[in-house]
Amino acid sequence: MAHCTKCGAVVADNAAFCAGCGAPQTASGAAPSAAPSASSGGATASQPMAENVAGLLCYALAWVTGLIFYFIDKRPYVRFHATQSIVIFGGLQIIYFVVFGFGIAGGLAGLGFIWLFYALVDLVAFILWIVLMIKAYQGERFRVPVAADIAEKIFGKA
Repeated sequence: MAHCTKCGAVVADNAAFCAGCGAPQTASGAAPSAAPSASSGGATASQPMAENVAGLLCYALAWVTGLIFYFIDKRPYVRFHATQSIVIFGGLQIIYFVVFGFGIAGGLAGLGFIWLFYALVDLVAFILWIVLMIKAYQGERFRVPVAADIAEKIFGKA
């Protein structure tokens, strides 16, 4: 028995068209190429990205990917991580600008303290970035205490 080259349905050996989908059939009635199955595990054009992967990617480029995923993905789990990423890393970006701006404006007197503070904030941001990506990939809604509350107030509960 031959199979449709488009949908894989069984067709008669001499059929010109598939009875199931109407696709024209070749004279040989060749078997269909390897069509993606539902159990293949990989995402196709019709399947969305897994929530844990999307949650991880919300943190990948700090607040930028958080903002992107906030607008393109409406799933609550992904929106939670997107809003938290925007608040945490957007807030840290603002802190960097404020501290560095005051450091330049303050002259060289407070420069050592400002660079120490900058290095400390940078280290905390890096550790938090890694932890949040791991927790999001594991499927956890890890809440950074102050930032998650601020994100809920600004963007609403996700």
